[in-house]
Amino acid sequence: MSAALPASACGDGFLAGRLEQVFRECFAARWRTLLAGGAREPFYQPAANGDGFHLLHYRLDYFASALHEVAHWCIAGAARRQLPDFGYWYEPDGRSAEQQRAFEAVEYKPQALEWFFSRACGYRFQLSSDNLAAPRGEDTTFALRVLEQARHWRDAGLPTRAGLFFEALSEAFGTGLQAGTLVFELEDLR
Repeated sequence: MSAALPASACGDGFLAGRLEQVFRECFAARWRTLLAGGAREPFYQPAANGDGFHLLHYRLDYFASALHEVAHWCIAGAARRQLPDFGYWYEPDGRSAEQQRAFEAVEYKPQALEWFFSRACGYRFQLSSDNLAAPRGEDTTFALRVLEQARHWRDAGLPTRAGLFFEALSEAFGTGLQAGTLVFELEDLR
């Protein structure tokens, strides 16, 4: 697990600590999970021996990192939530084209959920290839997959935990948005 750093307030009124509170109110009792900032790198730590709380660490005090890690948690099934970091692999910057495609193949769903959560807060969502070495080109395949997934969840409904969190964020941040009425456009991802 990464060493913790002191968390501080994020600018523009988007305090990551607010997300921790909303998450705690939604999930601490039933799913025994807490959201915690201050980590050098995001990491999910299941509770030892089933006792205590599972901890979902996000990077430093970054609002977007907290939303993104919650999106991963909302997608992870019961078995994955018993594994450190949900059993995922991670390749750092400098991925090959093949590694980048593998990353994007599992990352489009969390990013689609992060987009919903960002909208619920009134926060600008930014699509991320999470690879500074990747060329910025004309390829919009990843963006289209994120867009398609967001539209699917808008029409079919969000996964249970994601729906609970979206509604709680919408209320806490005063946007009053309903997931089923959101409009998602490719231009929003540029």
